[in-house]
Amino acid sequence: MKWSLVVPCYNEENNVRRFMEICREAIGDSMSYEVVFVNDGSRDNTWQKLKALHEAYPQCVKLINFARNFGKEAAMYAGLQRAEGDYVTVIDADLQQRPEIALDMVRFLDANPDYDCVAAYQDTRRENKFISLCKKMFYKLINAACEIDFKAGASDFRTMRKTMVEAVLSMREYHRFSKGIFAWVGFNTHYVPYVADERLSGKSTWSFKKLCKYAFDGIISFTIFPLHIATVVGTVMSIGALLYGIVVLVQKLAFGIDVPGYTTIVLLILLIGGLQMIMLGIIGEYIARIYIQGKHRPVFVAKEYIDSKTEE
Repeated sequence: MKWSLVVPCYNEENNVRRFMEICREAIGDSMSYEVVFVNDGSRDNTWQKLKALHEAYPQCVKLINFARNFGKEAAMYAGLQRAEGDYVTVIDADLQQRPEIALDMVRFLDANPDYDCVAAYQDTRRENKFISLCKKMFYKLINAACEIDFKAGASDFRTMRKTMVEAVLSMREYHRFSKGIFAWVGFNTHYVPYVADERLSGKSTWSFKKLCKYAFDGIISFTIFPLHIATVVGTVMSIGALLYGIVVLVQKLAFGIDVPGYTTIVLLILLIGGLQMIMLGIIGEYIARIYIQGKHRPVFVAKEYIDSKTEE
């Protein structure tokens, strides 16, 4: 098998057929390929549409049906597990990421054996300035905190050689942040700009709240910098308290100055208490991930697999 396309799907009933048609038009008979659709607990008729696609193209369409919604990260992981191609592309079903661009990625890897991956990034985004600014700040922050380098704007839309896919699959953590995993495993990556098209149908499920949670998960997953912050803040506050104590003692003993007490104490208690709760919350996030990882729960639960082999 030359090429596998991994396509996570959540409420994409109006997109999957057109996506498959464009794939067939773009690829034609130029190479052997398969499309691995992962139904991530969709609440519409996505699964019925996918089964119809498999009936129409049984040799090149594979299906994975999750027992519930596990998220895009789990869907990508499941699709990579079932992909058999020498090249594997992760791509969305809404046609914002075009199969024609993915085909160009494959051709680039064919022509450049020294590269293991081609990743697409959005040079120009169609979003409001506030969201764009937040994303730029996130990449600056995570690159400053992490030992690995994150390409600003790089998406999950990429094509990898099988060796890189196997390296990604070897990382079995429950809380998955694929952008970090792709960067952490290394391999020579070529970045190409692209412009995301409008969604063929439906609305994006990525709200600002979900983007913030995703960014926070990425920072927690790939750096212990927040724990270092707790140590630094605690040290600075201890030194500050010691110096303030010396000042108060000198004022009282040497000059007989009465130091105002009530307001100062209340403010310090509130400040220190708030900082302590923030630091405990950061530590708690790391401990929670250790706790969940220690349960060894699967990243996803598949209700059904459908491909040509299961029907033999």
